[in-house]
Amino acid sequence: MPNRPTVAEEAAHGRADRRKAEKRAGLFRLREPIPDSIFTSAGFVVPALIVLVWLAVTALGLVRPLFLPSPLAIVEEAWRQASTGILFSDAAVSTYRIMVGWATATVLAVPIGILMGNFRIFEGALEPLISTVRYMPVVALIPLSILWAGIGDEQKILILFLGTFFQMALMIMDNVKTIDINLIRAGQTLGFSNAEILRRIILPAALPGIWDTFRITVGWTWTYLVVAELVAAQTGLGRRIMDAQRYLATDTIIFGALFIGLLGLITDYLFKRFGRALFRWTADR
Repeated sequence: MPNRPTVAEEAAHGRADRRKAEKRAGLFRLREPIPDSIFTSAGFVVPALIVLVWLAVTALGLVRPLFLPSPLAIVEEAWRQASTGILFSDAAVSTYRIMVGWATATVLAVPIGILMGNFRIFEGALEPLISTVRYMPVVALIPLSILWAGIGDEQKILILFLGTFFQMALMIMDNVKTIDINLIRAGQTLGFSNAEILRRIILPAALPGIWDTFRITVGWTWTYLVVAELVAAQTGLGRRIMDAQRYLATDTIIFGALFIGLLGLITDYLFKRFGRALFRWTADR
């Protein structure tokens, strides 16, 4: 009569079976980390597949170049703009407008969002107005922005500000409101003033979320660039795209859109890196 396995042997077999199952699950286990090399490589796979399909479609003549130029045509357009210097001058002007517009929105949205998140009176007074305005299309405000700020850089920065400020204020309000009320009550019990509670409890706890809000909203600001440079702009990436539209220069349009996306991706990456350095305790989130 064969010996029956002991409890310890059964437990060991169970652990071995679980390890095998986890190994088979591989990269598709819920919320499990994967090697950095695989994570980074995966980010290149989908774009590479899209480019290959794009190259095949255009090489086979399935789509006319007027509607979809080949990737090689996009590369040639990129080289033309880079070699003549217009790419870097446009990028410098657009980046300046983006950063000033976003920074102006941030300077105002942070204190307003913190006030709304901590004091019901400010939330009741400001939240309905801000929530209403944030749904208004920014394009519809271009005529007013020209009346208010003229047709110079100030008008472009104003459009970028309007496209960013209202969403940012509400998101910062939500960042602050997620702080555990028991922490605030503990500060009050210790005799902290409102200013001390804000400085020593609320802001340190909310800063990682606020930083993520900064990262997200600066990305939104890039999406408003073409709208901001729609009127009376002589230079800028958005202006170059609008000029290309008049002449059906599809290669210029696609390259301009891709380049703006690349700049936005670089901005997002920098915010992520700085965020990890500033808030190391959130690195595993």
